[in-house]
Amino acid sequence: MDFPIRLQPRLRPILLLFGVRPDNALVRLDEERLVARFGLFTAEAPLANVARWDITGPYRWWRGLGVRRTLGTHDLSFGGSTHGGLCLHFREPVRVGRLSVSDLYLTVDDLAGLGAALTARGIVGQDLRTRRS
Repeated sequence: MDFPIRLQPRLRPILLLFGVRPDNALVRLDEERLVARFGLFTAEAPLANVARWDITGPYRWWRGLGVRRTLGTHDLSFGGSTHGGLCLHFREPVRVGRLSVSDLYLTVDDLAGLGAALTARGIVGQDLRTRRS
């Protein structure tokens, strides 16, 4: 199953700096692995290493754009849109280039669809956007 990463039209010129185009911004999920490709960057993990997932957002433009980390954490975002993202929480960190990543945010177009596909493979998660304070 393929889940394209949403690329907001007004952000596309900036995303080109990361090598991101519509044909290389996607999450591929099969029965055993997840592969996220975002321009020049690729993250791969066996599904057995995914502990849980959360959907968060929407984001401010600077949080939903490009390949970025939050200071003091081991997270990584593949962001092409501010509409929200699905965060994968790994049991053991995965390598993305030289980075060790414990949480990976993906701004796929169909957040609920990716969540449902992960749930169907036995990985629990929740949509935090629906929680009321």
